[in-house]
Amino acid sequence: MTLFTCRFDAVIHFAGLKAVGESVRKPLLYFDNNLIGTIILFQVMAAHGCKKLVFSSSATVYGWPKEVPCTEEFPLSVTNPYGRTKLIIEEICRDLYCSDSDWKIILLRYFNPVGAHPSGSIGEDPRGIPNNLMPFVQQVAVGRLTSLTIFGNDYKTSDGTGIRDYIHVLDLAEGHIAALRKLDDAKIGCEVYNLGTGKGTSVLEMVKAFEQASGKKIPLAMGGRRPGDAEIVYASTKKAERELNWKAKHGIDDMCRDQWNWASKNPYGYGRSGDSSN
Repeated sequence: MTLFTCRFDAVIHFAGLKAVGESVRKPLLYFDNNLIGTIILFQVMAAHGCKKLVFSSSATVYGWPKEVPCTEEFPLSVTNPYGRTKLIIEEICRDLYCSDSDWKIILLRYFNPVGAHPSGSIGEDPRGIPNNLMPFVQQVAVGRLTSLTIFGNDYKTSDGTGIRDYIHVLDLAEGHIAALRKLDDAKIGCEVYNLGTGKGTSVLEMVKAFEQASGKKIPLAMGGRRPGDAEIVYASTKKAERELNWKAKHGIDDMCRDQWNWASKNPYGYGRSGDSSN
């Protein structure tokens, strides 16, 4: 019998629970899944001599930034257990590199990924009630949910709603390709890069852009602020532009157009028609 073996050159670590509100309610679940799972992954990588890693971190490690845009050198301070798991994993990565310089690690701090593949055949399909803005908006638009709840309309912003840096999933994917290429740089140790557009968009601005893209009116309900949510967070992307030769190409109109293309073609996601549990 012939045995075939595969050798992996690098790992992109996407896996993890990611809902801020859920992490506040179930911190042990997040620590168990995100931290222990990551430690096991690193042990397996080391055992097989694979020491190149791209890790999907998060802008939540900036906590409530005192100013924007956030640069990679900002002080780190998390406001929820989800963000804490990302920050701890970043620290584990730095310790790992310090203990063994054979490791080459790039930490990508995502801001807010949205959108879908322009073909409309690949998109986000969360189970149950979505925890993120755009999947929630699209489910209201196709009639799976009756209204969008906005968590907090009393922030010190132009329209009272929180401001985030939304990035198209296509741009995010290109950022990972650029990071993988950078791992071939002999000078890379453990490095961090923001992946965003460098522009802030409020919740209401994003809803209006989606209404324009879809031609659908999104009924709104106002709710209180969620524990752990920051007011204004958006990225400085100068380091990624300079060192990864990467820059986001898509704006919120593109994001909403592609999201609606996916939603209108697949109103019940990957599940059966009328089955909102899949």
